[in-house]
Amino acid sequence: MRFLGENIELNYKEIVPADLRNDSVIALFIHEALGSIGQWKSFPQQLCDELGVRGIVYDRQGHGKSSKFSSERNERYLHNYALDELPPFADSVIPDDKKILLIGHSDGGTISLLFDHIFPSKIVGMVTMAAHVINEPETIAGIQPAVDAYKLGKLDGLKKYHSDKTEDLFYAWANIWRDERFVDWDITEEIGSNTPGLFIQGKEDQYGTPKQLELIKTCFPNGKTLLMEDCGHHPHLEKGNRVIAEIRQFFTALD
Repeated sequence: MRFLGENIELNYKEIVPADLRNDSVIALFIHEALGSIGQWKSFPQQLCDELGVRGIVYDRQGHGKSSKFSSERNERYLHNYALDELPPFADSVIPDDKKILLIGHSDGGTISLLFDHIFPSKIVGMVTMAAHVINEPETIAGIQPAVDAYKLGKLDGLKKYHSDKTEDLFYAWANIWRDERFVDWDITEEIGSNTPGLFIQGKEDQYGTPKQLELIKTCFPNGKTLLMEDCGHHPHLEKGNRVIAEIRQFFTALD
């Protein structure tokens, strides 16, 4: 399905659960830095089936089957996604009488945090996985192996999802996080609300330390953190059953 925004088209998919038990909430999935609808794999459907809610998964601009980038990425790129792209998209595809359950991974988690700060009344709860709120040395160091792998063709699988946008997308991500403008990037003063939150991170995440969770928790009095052992940057793929069970428990407590 397509959303026609100002000069861009966003590709999205609606998820229908096997048994719709709660029609007042829609789960909105926001993908990672190099992500797309397809890279979530079966997780959105499995989670929506477990919760009994509808869901929406979409490709941000520059990703998947959505429009190519229309401008160069800068240090405000996550704000742009959260505050310029997401609000009109959400308003268009989510009815006013529905509340949003945000499910964000990596960049998608950061976008969720920024969106929630401005639009908390729209949100019933929020789950982030591997979200960043500061740029750590570990984040920067974690990117170089990915660049090396990309140059060797080891990440050519990304082309399956992003086709001719792959190289622009990859270097937009790799370059901005290592850019001097991004060294002191910190959004801890731009997030926070009373929204119930479940904030998850893998203990072996190569792109961030548990400090990310600690900083997020200080901004959300109704938030809970979960640091998962033997887990890297993709908790929903590496520990899918555990993550779904944790989200189910979190969501049930919202009622």
